Amino acid sequence: MADLRSGGAHVALVPTMGALHAGHMALVDAAKATGAKVVASIFVNPRQFGAGEDLSRYPRPAEADTTLLTAHGCDLLWMPGVDEMYPAGFATIVSVLGVSEGQDGAARPGHFDGVATVVAKLFNQVRPDAAYFGEKDFQQLAVIRRMVTDMDFGLEIIGVPTVREADGLALSSRNIYLSADERSRAAALPRALAEAKRAIEAGEPWETAAMTSLSDAGFVTDYVELVDAATLGAPVAGRPRRLLAAARMGTTRLIDNLPIKHG
Repeated sequence: MADLRSGGAHVALVPTMGALHAGHMALVDAAKATGAKVVASIFVNPRQFGAGEDLSRYPRPAEADTTLLTAHGCDLLWMPGVDEMYPAGFATIVSVLGVSEGQDGAARPGHFDGVATVVAKLFNQVRPDAAYFGEKDFQQLAVIRRMVTDMDFGLEIIGVPTVREADGLALSSRNIYLSADERSRAAALPRALAEAKRAIEAGEPWETAAMTSLSDAGFVTDYVELVDAATLGAPVAGRPRRLLAAARMGTTRLIDNLPIKHG
């Protein structure tokens, strides 16, 4: 790390769980564009997977990930093992209240405690000046921003817009779990959100139509919610809003979100 900071260079961190794709590379590219030295981390964090979730089958293509990061000019790859991150006797949990409690926090109890704990450790290990996160995981981004503010980490958190396939589906490492038929039908999620966004901004009813569109495509919906973009609570007039959704196609859980104009 000392070598990276030589000459007063800034350091940017891109935390990931690997299985990298163009969405992750957008984070690396955004960080590189600032002139910063970029550190990418790959760690499949067991503490953010709940019982019955996909920890054991989560993809871990380390060689392909390394090749991709090198091609995009990543300066350092940090790949700690579970024993390094959570050594014997590890007993600390970082919990961010409020912003973590609804949406995915309600659907996946303990998930954001795992996220906040591992990200706090990565911040302490790398000591970056900035860290880059994708807006696709919008609640995660909100949780990290709250933690950084509350705990005086002294670094900038930068959200990078979601990268999408040609049909609008947000890139995700979990998209590989979709069968060909499921993948085709999964595009109904961004379409439903886009139509809901249009209706919300026009002052029209939207909830029933969104839920019906997802159901007709074969989704089982966890939630579709319009929230305040900072608190993820009820929208407040004059403040930025976000439309958040999570739904399952077969055994694969997908999330997505869109910004909504001020109310």
